Amino acid sequence: MTIEDAKNQRSDITLQGTIEEKGEPRTVNTKYGETQVCDSYLKDETGRIKLTLWGEDIEKVKNGDTVSVQGAYTTTFRNEVQLNVPKKNGKLEVISN
Repeated sequence: MTIEDAKNQRSDITLQGTIEEKGEPRTVNTKYGETQVCDSYLKDETGRIKLTLWGEDIEKVKNGDTVSVQGAYTTTFRNEVQLNVPKKNGKLEVISN
């Protein structure tokens, strides 16, 4: 699946891309307690999408890494489509760096 395809799909998204513009992690309060969150972008030949990194996934990746995302879903926040990898069924793997 391409990033442009993913923007129009809500769930069960599997794609590959390159991490760019990884921001600084920040602490947020969720219904599960305090956790770290970090915004980054995932790009491929069709475009780019905001990728929200949570918890351990923040440390896994750095700018320029090629990653595989499985079982992800999209949300829209402030008119921007965001890709999210759920902790339970999702997977973020670094393919090359």
